[in-house]
Amino acid sequence: VAEVHPLLLEAEVAEEVHHLLLVVGVVAEVHHLLLEAEEVHPPLVVVEEVEEVHTGKWRSDGFSEHVINAHIQEVPENAADVAHLDQVHGPFLIQGVDLRTTNLPSFFSQVRHGWTAAWEALPPPEEHIGVLRLSHFMTIFGCRVPLTTINVEARQIGPSVVHLHFQHAIFGKGVLLQELTPIEPLLLRMTHQVWVSRWMPWFIGKLFLLGEYHQVERDIMIWNNKRYVSKPMLVKEDELIKKHRRWYNQFYSENSPRYTADRNSLDW
Repeated sequence: VAEVHPLLLEAEVAEEVHHLLLVVGVVAEVHHLLLEAEEVHPPLVVVEEVEEVHTGKWRSDGFSEHVINAHIQEVPENAADVAHLDQVHGPFLIQGVDLRTTNLPSFFSQVRHGWTAAWEALPPPEEHIGVLRLSHFMTIFGCRVPLTTINVEARQIGPSVVHLHFQHAIFGKGVLLQELTPIEPLLLRMTHQVWVSRWMPWFIGKLFLLGEYHQVERDIMIWNNKRYVSKPMLVKEDELIKKHRRWYNQFYSENSPRYTADRNSLDW
């Protein structure tokens, strides 16, 4: 299930939406994930502000929302799964979002997205932050296209907030704000909002959001059809996934509820 809000938001509405998200973030301060109601802990994470957004230097160029069927840990774990980038996100956007056809030969199959990426957890006192540093570029017939490089630093803050900072050599800087909200077991609401410098051409920010939207749709096809395995068999190329899982475990507690629904019933 996917719902896309209009890409063009009135500036006043966008500002109100962001300020509301900030208030929610400051009040909630991301407590332990999935805690029992009677369990009380001091806040582990305070969501950092993006100064350019908070001070109004940047403008909002759009908002998108998806509802997905997945374990909440699956989404941030995507950052550590760098091996999937070429297979899932390599085909040109025009190839669509259906992974059964995106890699089939076509007129556009020689146009691809290229990626280099690395993920790491930050040391104390920022141990609640994981960082994905990524470089995106385009290739045609295997040759790199000039001026298509976008450098990205995605900061996973706690279990459900991501600030994805991006920079282009000509068009400048921006940020994509991602938030995950559990609705019920294995059902999540994921939102993205893009903010860019006010002098950036209006279509660049919207093009970035459109590209992110289509790439996320490809991930959703996997999330909606995969099963979370707590102790998977990993190969050497999946070493970062193992590190990411150890890092993410800090957001659970001893009393975090477990999903124990009757596997023979659909009543849940």
